[in-house]
Amino acid sequence: MATTKHRTRRSPRSRMMLWFLAAAILALAALAWFNRTPLLGYADAGTSYAARVACSCRFVGGRSLEDCEKDKLSGMELVSLSDDVEARSVTARFPLVTSTTATYREGYGCVLESWDE
Repeated sequence: MATTKHRTRRSPRSRMMLWFLAAAILALAALAWFNRTPLLGYADAGTSYAARVACSCRFVGGRSLEDCEKDKLSGMELVSLSDDVEARSVTARFPLVTSTTATYREGYGCVLESWDE
């Protein structure tokens, strides 16, 4: 007794939706690639701002990091903060893109680490 395999064929509408989805993903990837310089600049500026403000809040103002999280501006929800109490520093991270650290220095306040170009 021979068994036959039945292939399920996708409808033309289903195939068209898959092509549309693939084209949309490709278009978004190309858009991100062509705009990578300003996007990286915004990410660097955002993490630098968040690290500096949170470091001042934490080590000058004496507040907890959780309380300092409330000071982030609207639109900075993806920026995460972490502190190193021994080094007296705060690091702000934008996932998979960049991170910046600000360290408290006596007499200077919170200072950003130097950027590597």
